[in-house]
Amino acid sequence: MTTYSLRTLARFGLAASALALLAACDEPLDLDMRGKLGAFSTSPAAQTATGERPKPDARGVITYPNYQVAVARRGDTVASVAARTGLNPQELARYNGLENGQPLREGEVVALPTRIAAAPGAGNVDITAIASGAIDASPDTTPTPSSVQTTALPPAASTPKPAAAVAGAEPVKHRVVRGETAYTVARLYNVPVKSLGEWNGLGPDFAIREGQHLLIPVAGSAAPKPLPAAVTAAVTEPGAGSPTPTPPSATKPLPEQKVAAAAPELPKVSVGQPSKPAASTAPMGYPVQGKIIRAFSKGKNDGIDIAAEPGTPVKAAADGSVAAITASADKVPIVVVRHPDNLLTVYANIDGIQVKKGDTVKRGQSLAKLRDGDNAYVHFEVRNGFDSVNPAPYLD
Repeated sequence: MTTYSLRTLARFGLAASALALLAACDEPLDLDMRGKLGAFSTSPAAQTATGERPKPDARGVITYPNYQVAVARRGDTVASVAARTGLNPQELARYNGLENGQPLREGEVVALPTRIAAAPGAGNVDITAIASGAIDASPDTTPTPSSVQTTALPPAASTPKPAAAVAGAEPVKHRVVRGETAYTVARLYNVPVKSLGEWNGLGPDFAIREGQHLLIPVAGSAAPKPLPAAVTAAVTEPGAGSPTPTPPSATKPLPEQKVAAAAPELPKVSVGQPSKPAASTAPMGYPVQGKIIRAFSKGKNDGIDIAAEPGTPVKAAADGSVAAITASADKVPIVVVRHPDNLLTVYANIDGIQVKKGDTVKRGQSLAKLRDGDNAYVHFEVRNGFDSVNPAPYLD
């Protein structure tokens, strides 16, 4: 029988770790495990810190060197944003994959199809208002013709002043294509999905639409400030200036130590042991009745592998709902079922999937079948939140 290498089996465990991490959050479960499976890491998080989105002008417009966007206000629609920016509402809606008159979320970003001029008052001097104010503030006197002095004013500008661009780096403007999610876009540019949502005014479900323009947050983490001279001067070299603690007296007996009782050892499933039908009181049932060819080993194999005849039905271990259907980098199908009490079960190395994401399943219901050939086994895991656990206590 040909079995998967340790690296391939480890990929199953890492895939399920990512699923459990997402399932433990309040955010919707979103999976894009195509490629780089096994490279899941949170270490780059500190390197992806982003700054805040620049403040818009009085019209809600943010101007960058190469494009402009409008930030929706409470109660805004496509039509109201178009009216505020002087653009055609149909053109604005079509450019952003929206319908004319469609309501917008407060803070949602709408890309402008054409560049608009600066807002009134943004650098333009209103001569009429200044003159009117000066006349109203002056005493009610009528000068004689001989005392009137005039000064020629420069001609008014014939073209509107362009809007000034905001300071800082210009973010990438990404246009959403069919099939993309906020999570895949965030991973594409290596930015936190939360920052992507904040910059673009996304809802709590981080939903995006085809044709939408997204601003990709730019890095904004500042370097740490140096310590004041007074603080650095007080720092001593290692081992210098530190008082040596007095050792305890050798004649004084040590306090009596209380040794905690050893935790009961969890039952183990041995390689070669046939999987048996679970008792009626067991929380879960075996997904396949066959021979266990690989036992659970924390850090090496995050589940158990059960071999049986090709085409044998792979059944749900307990009642739950299908949280995800995906595949490893080697195109091996994976089904994840969510159960109460923060539990997940993972079924990998299967074929002929008979359920879809979101389906409610019952214990013993067929999810898929074993693959043909020498690799007719199911890799089965039980996950409690973030951690893989030994399936044996749930099955025996």
